This record gives sequence, C-alpha cells and structure tokens, in this order.
Amino acid sequence: MNIERELTISVLKLTAKGPASVDIIRKSANLTYGLTRNLIEKLRNNGMLYYQNKTVSMSDLKRLKLAVHAIRLGAHIQRVTRLLDWKEFENIAALTLEQNRYQTEKNLRFKHGQRRWEIDIVGCKEPIILSIDCKHWRHGVCSSAMKKIVKEQLERTSALAESKPSVYRKIGCHSWSKVTFVPAILSLTTPTFKFYSKVPTVSIMQLPDFLSQMPAYVNSVKHFSKSLANQLDSCPQRLPRDTLSKPNPN
Repeated sequence: MNIERELTISVLKLTAKGPASVDIIRKSANLTYGLTRNLIEKLRNNGMLYYQNKTVSMSDLKRLKLAVHAIRLGAHIQRVTRLLDWKEFENIAALTLEQNRYQTEKNLRFKHGQRRWEIDIVGCKEPIILSIDCKHWRHGVCSSAMKKIVKEQLERTSALAESKPSVYRKIGCHSWSKVTFVPAILSLTTPTFKFYSKVPTVSIMQLPDFLSQMPAYVNSVKHFSKSLANQLDSCPQRLPRDTLSKPNPN
C-alpha cells in the first residue's frame, strides 16, 4: 500500500465540506498519528494543503493539486474524481484564465440556429476567445469518444462565432475589430491526445503554459476567424453566415 497516496485520498474525502482534524484523517487512513502528521507537513511544504493547530484546511486550488498528486502516486482516476465536485474543476479553470488576464464567462448559454447552446467556460483576451469544454473524466477516453467530444465542441464554438451581437457584448468582445475563436478540451489529468483534429486537449495543470503559448500557436490549431468591424451596432441583429470564415483547414 502506498501510504502517502492513501493519506491524500483521506484528506480529499474529509475536507470536501471544510477543515478536518489530523486525528480524523489518521483514523480514515489507518495510520499512526506521528506518520500522519509527518506526511501532512510534507504536503503542506509542497503547497498542497494548509495545516495549523492540528487541523487541515483546503482551497479549491489546493484540492485540485492534491487530486493530481494522488493520481501521480497511482490512485485510480475514477476514485479521485469522485472526491472532486465538477464546480471545483470549473472554478480552478476560470481562476487560471483570469490570472492570465482573460475575461471569463462560465456556463455561457445562448441561442443560435433554433437551438440553445452552452459552453462551460469562455475566456476572452483580444483577439482570442477560448471556448472550453471541461471534462471531469472518471476513466480514459478512447479515440471514438474523443472524436465525438471534439465534434460537439467544434459545433458549439462555430455557433458562438455565428451568434448575435448581444452575445459578444455579454462576453466583452463587442469592441474588438476581429476575433479568433479557439475550441479546446480541458481535463483533470494529462490527456491521451494532446491534439485531436487539431483541437487542443489540455490538462488543468498544463493550462497556464497553454495560455502563455496560445498567441504564438493560434494559427496552428483549429480556429474560426471573424471580423467585427462595422457589424456591431446598437440594435442586435443576426450576422450573415458569409461573414464567418470556415475552420482553419490546417
């Protein structure tokens, strides 16, 4: 048995709704008090939890770091993801975007083409709009499943690119002269496919690097480009489809 792995699982489970004492964690992990304290201090020193007055507390970010650490120690992804709320995952993604100067909109809902659409997270930093699908996977993803996931995200992003000016105002890009819409898939762990049909698939821990490199590589990934000049007036109206470029064939 990997002692540190089992301890991290116990910490994740017991801090889901608030702080937990070392004694409760010790009993859950079936470890001695001294060993539990030493491992908790190690995790604290590595920035994965808060520890004070014999009590462990967490933030969303630290819970995410601890979850990734547990998986790296050999914990099954399904076991770990059961201990994380999907909102924690989305909150961390949005926070990371904001720390990289992206304006964010979570769970963006809009209408287009007789349908209602929803995108988990939209990140805006002129001239790029990231359309992110957050996947709280509890198991690996095969090629056929990934194909379906990517196809659906491309459809959502295309619908967003073709949507009404009121949607652009909502996400804060209405004053831009041009926009590049980039679909992306975000997962908890390192995905099997880094790109699928040139749509990037990124782990949450790789997101900061992905964001910093995006401006340089945007033309290498699947994207939709659109000019907004002279198209956003005070009366929202549907934009003609021929103003939208087709996805980059590269």
